Amino acid sequence: MTVAGTPLLATEGLTRHFGALMALNGVSLHVEPRERRALIGPNGAGKTTLFNLITGSLAPSAGRIVFDGHPIAGLPPHVVARRGISRSFQRTNLFPELTVLEHLRLAAASGGRGSYNILGTISRLPRPLVRAREVAEAVDLADRLGEQASHLSYGEQRQLEIGVALATGPKLLLLDEPTAGMSPEETQRMTRMLEGLPREITLLIIEHDMDVVSSLADRVTVLHYGEVLTEGTFDEVKRDPRVYEVYLGSA
Repeated sequence: MTVAGTPLLATEGLTRHFGALMALNGVSLHVEPRERRALIGPNGAGKTTLFNLITGSLAPSAGRIVFDGHPIAGLPPHVVARRGISRSFQRTNLFPELTVLEHLRLAAASGGRGSYNILGTISRLPRPLVRAREVAEAVDLADRLGEQASHLSYGEQRQLEIGVALATGPKLLLLDEPTAGMSPEETQRMTRMLEGLPREITLLIIEHDMDVVSSLADRVTVLHYGEVLTEGTFDEVKRDPRVYEVYLGSA
């Protein structure tokens, strides 16, 4: 349990190199419970690498990651997920033939007892079904429960992917460019959906659309060449001439 006044997520001196390439160099980041934090920066700044380190897809070359008071650096992804961290990816990662309800129900069952045999037991578990319907409401897909993922629009598929992440009951939700490739209308719908998520879910989001960032983020961290350039409120970051020079001026 997180002690009052301490961050839910903290990285200290987090470093990852791939041979001679330094993808992250000494990144220290503190995210408070209930906070909505945005990560911005040019392509190649290290944003997705940071997500991969936090979620266990990569092991750090140096540094620490503490989540909910416990070190998690180097733990495998399934263990990190069970600690309460879930994520979406830049590209949709769904099963085309499964329905919206089946996706959400399976995800909701993954954290419970018997989850290693969910295909044989899920029909007898009432809680995942209740949770699936709750999440479908939260991601604006309650009227699409019977649709296969392949029949959804691109924006709806992105909503479903976030729903799958939410259905596991995370304390921290990591979203990697959730509005990438969306039309303006889809982006607005996604932004409203994310704004409506309960504050009990702490949010860390990689996003290039500054309108989305300004609407969602309590604070913004700017990465550049694998290092933290600056952080603050959106207005503070936007006024920083270094941010304008390396990112906003060319965005």
